[in-house]
Amino acid sequence: MPLPPRSQLSSPSIPALARAPPPARAPPRISHLRRHRDPRGLRGRQTSSALLRVPRGCVSASSPPRGSAHTRVPQPHPQDAGQDHEPPYEISVQEEVTARLHFVKFENTYIEACLDFIKDHLVNTETKVIQATGGGAYKFKDLIEEKLQLKVDKEDVMTCLIKGCNFVLKNIPHEAFVYQKGSSPEFRFQTNHPSVFPYLLVSIGSGVSIVKVETEDRFEWIGGSSIGGGTFWGLGALLTKTKKFDELLHLASRGQHANVDTLVQDIYGGAHQTLGLSGNLIASSFGKSATADTEFSKEDLAKSLLHMISNDIGQLACLYAKLHCLDRVYFGGFFIRGHPVTMRTITYSINFFSKGEVQALFLRHEGYLGAIGAFLKGAEQDNPNQYSWEENYAGSSGLMSSSPELCPTQRARSGAFDLLEMDRLERPLVNLPLLLDPSSYVPDTVDLTDDALARKYWLTCFEEALDGVVKRAVASQPGSVDAAERAEKFRQKYWNKLQTLRHQPFAYGALTVRSLLDTREHCLNEFNFPDPYSKVKQKDNGVALKCFQRVIHSLDALGWEERQLALVKGLLAGNVFDWGAKAVSDVLESDPQFGFEEAKRKLQERPWLVDSYSKWLQRLKGPPHKCALIFADNSGVDVILGVFPFVRELLSRGTEVILACNSGPALNDVTYSESLIVAERIAAMDPVVRAALREGRLLLVQTGSSSPCLDLSRLDEGLAVLVRERGADLVVIEGMGRAVHTNYHAALRCESLKLAVIKNSWLAERLGGRLFSVIFKYEVPAE
Repeated sequence: MPLPPRSQLSSPSIPALARAPPPARAPPRISHLRRHRDPRGLRGRQTSSALLRVPRGCVSASSPPRGSAHTRVPQPHPQDAGQDHEPPYEISVQEEVTARLHFVKFENTYIEACLDFIKDHLVNTETKVIQATGGGAYKFKDLIEEKLQLKVDKEDVMTCLIKGCNFVLKNIPHEAFVYQKGSSPEFRFQTNHPSVFPYLLVSIGSGVSIVKVETEDRFEWIGGSSIGGGTFWGLGALLTKTKKFDELLHLASRGQHANVDTLVQDIYGGAHQTLGLSGNLIASSFGKSATADTEFSKEDLAKSLLHMISNDIGQLACLYAKLHCLDRVYFGGFFIRGHPVTMRTITYSINFFSKGEVQALFLRHEGYLGAIGAFLKGAEQDNPNQYSWEENYAGSSGLMSSSPELCPTQRARSGAFDLLEMDRLERPLVNLPLLLDPSSYVPDTVDLTDDALARKYWLTCFEEALDGVVKRAVASQPGSVDAAERAEKFRQKYWNKLQTLRHQPFAYGALTVRSLLDTREHCLNEFNFPDPYSKVKQKDNGVALKCFQRVIHSLDALGWEERQLALVKGLLAGNVFDWGAKAVSDVLESDPQFGFEEAKRKLQERPWLVDSYSKWLQRLKGPPHKCALIFADNSGVDVILGVFPFVRELLSRGTEVILACNSGPALNDVTYSESLIVAERIAAMDPVVRAALREGRLLLVQTGSSSPCLDLSRLDEGLAVLVRERGADLVVIEGMGRAVHTNYHAALRCESLKLAVIKNSWLAERLGGRLFSVIFKYEVPAE
């Protein structure tokens, strides 16, 4: 079944706030949009099935009308400026339906159990047809139709594989990786490249298919082999009497192939060095079995067989890649399964025969490609490629990790299910046009997969913060009778994810502070805690709005040069108010009187840890910037007393401003919907902001993100269009998450300001500073 009609899946329009002043000055509402869990469709293949339903507990604030990249906030009457701004808005809960893809990977042995699992989840659905691909689409057609009472539409295997591969490479950062046994880290993930084409896809199922992919829709089957996964399974069963595929792989992981294979050194002895050959090269697979008198162990036989099959596939893939002048080979299919021995052998074979000119790349979700492609084929009339999608870490199995828990009855009859969940985003995500080189852009500053000391610290840090997050989640829903129960389920889920990452840091791609934060947000949403900080933000925004005019009057009374420093210090002081930083939340909870001036006194004195302020001041003495793009961080003091005065100064210089805020909630970060309300209230008090909004010189946009960090390669398409149209020549990124954990090394084609206050003692010490050290990094691109 195709995607449900767009009207069923979309969020409601922005409240009247975005179009006209609310009648009688009633406080506008920020809406929690909890999403239903009803299934909306199904896709499947012989080894996987995909279930489309709505996300659980995901949330977003009210969004702008579709097709609108930005919104000009209507202007309240000047006399409203004297009104009491407490509260500046109300908070309500609404329901929103949106799309989630569920993929389940299983062995054919469990086909009936998996169909029972699918049937159990096909409630209230209008699905009449199921798309299927692969051999199982024929073999199990009657069983599927009988069990599910659905018609099976069989889709072309190769088309589905290519569509699935393109989909994961486009939508899942760190989908592809190279495997380097013995290096640290062994898994090195590739960042999303603006264009993945051309490439070679080697799909290893029962046999091997080799496809040259040139564009989204142009590909060609160029070769293959009957020696593939089925060969390993079949011969393995004969040699070891082991019938299960995963058990064969487990045996191979404990074996020594040299006990069975004839090596070069077995033939030439020490003379192999004179031939320029390694003595450990396999001269003949299973060569010793003809002459040995002893029995070989199952483990050794399985290891030798795995080497033989993998080496053969690797050499074949390399030859086709060289023949067609391709330097990237992606390996997919159900054979690899993230198994280190398989990946190591294929990688070695590719490197050996290509002399390092061809790269072997593996996919985290290699077993799902056909099922994803089958879904995309079935949903073509709704054009699913017009959207961007993101992996939901809460409901997905990690690479080489144990499967997520199903209910006990399902677990008992199903064996091991492996899961992938993908959430559909309302708008497409694209690169920031101002990135210097999108193909080399890496959002994250530190790869925790690579840095064991940092990994240990941050995992412990997030574990220790769990009690506070649970407490905050419960407090955010005082009227809910089951909030405490759901919060405990969240705690267990996120704790289990952290333990998985301790043992397998590569489970969800490159491990970073950003991915740890995003996983926590996904788990909170999973248990219907869409915005734990909503009431905190509401209160902080109300308090900060009361102080806005006093702050502006103080700034306006200063001389020009003194005001520039005060504005920057205001930005930095505002950034202290980050409830996600324990050092700050402890202060805010213990001292309710801690405010803007107290935060200024906390700041490091100049010279700062990173201090380009003098260079920035000199630049301000020159001509104004044409347009500044500012990525805001926190609600309350940060955005109202830090960012808006800075915005106001830029506007006064003649610079247009695009203020970008999160599309959805994360920690106490300001959301797009909240920014609309804040801007309306500020415009009522300040003629500079009011005029800029009216004339379209100040534009409020959503980033497309619901993360405390910032990935400049995945931004709302409307924001990117606006950046081009307005000719943005300055990018300002504030906050630890956006300017330190991510984007610290981001190279842009225009001037940039990256500023943050370091609110973590360990990180500050590592950077050579102390708590509340300041980062003020002004960069100008090379000519």
